[in-house]
Amino acid sequence: MKFQLAVNLERMDASTNMEDVKNHTLDMVKMADQGNFHIVWAAEHHAIEMTIAPNPFQILTWWANHTEQIRLGTAVVNAAYWHPINLAGEAAFTDLISGGRLEFGIGSGAYQREFDRMNPGLKQQDGWKYMQEMLPLVKKLWLGDVEHSGEYWNFPMSTSCPKPIQTPHPPIWVAARSPITFDYAVKNQCNVMSWPLTRPFSEAELYKKQLDEAIVNNESKFKPIFAMMRHAAVYTNQDDQEKSLKAIRLVLGQFENLFKNLGNVENGFTKQIPLNELAGREQYDPEMLSQNLLFGSPDEIIEKLKLYEKLGVDEFIYYASMGLGQEEQKKSLKLFIDEVMPEFA
Repeated sequence: MKFQLAVNLERMDASTNMEDVKNHTLDMVKMADQGNFHIVWAAEHHAIEMTIAPNPFQILTWWANHTEQIRLGTAVVNAAYWHPINLAGEAAFTDLISGGRLEFGIGSGAYQREFDRMNPGLKQQDGWKYMQEMLPLVKKLWLGDVEHSGEYWNFPMSTSCPKPIQTPHPPIWVAARSPITFDYAVKNQCNVMSWPLTRPFSEAELYKKQLDEAIVNNESKFKPIFAMMRHAAVYTNQDDQEKSLKAIRLVLGQFENLFKNLGNVENGFTKQIPLNELAGREQYDPEMLSQNLLFGSPDEIIEKLKLYEKLGVDEFIYYASMGLGQEEQKKSLKLFIDEVMPEFA
């Protein structure tokens, strides 16, 4: 099993210095590079401090200049916020200046609040339609001239300048959690990243079943790389465990706000929705979180990862960003690199 890192520039409140956030995030990326992580992922989000990522390609360009071998991925660009020519060129340029290290992740977006600002009038649940038109176009633009007349974009003959270093193109990833997206990934020969959020292991089993069915239904010889993401915290004492659980519960209250458009966002900071007010709040119980997320001692983490490995997960995404203190994040990542990863070498 290989490992990937998802890390954001994040501020939970205005007391955190942005320069410290920048330095911390780069430290985490350099640790992952030196610790033999396979890929590091940068997100795309707008106007929220908990995920500061207005252009993932700028972030990857920054990281490329400070790393040697780790591959650099977008997780994910939102198709509805881009023009195909712009997206193809930005991605190809990132591949060029990183020495062919780009992993191209594309998706349909998560938060209605962002759609209301970035593409007013578009419903989040319709974002996948933009992705379905966008991805084939980007691949064609990477190859050469193309003229397009579609539902969302129209342009005369054009191409991507520059072209990617990797041929025929950088590896492509889609975020999948439903049969339609697994089917799309297989049909278009895309790798798959899945995120069960806070749900139990049975959710990961469901995703693997849907992927297997998509491969069979499409009679495909292509087998996607299947990556699973979980929030992660490795600790060796009760104090660090309590800090991790407190941090993730705070972040989940903010996620619920954004996912369901339940509360205010003031100056980029997302109001936390009290978890005890939410339907399905049992999934945020500390004991359930400890069990379902990649939380625990090094030995407990190894035991959990072996279940994913047995399930057929090829690579695991260690999601570091959850409002945990910067020193605690580094401590957790170091424990993971030193005491967990050698078991899967």
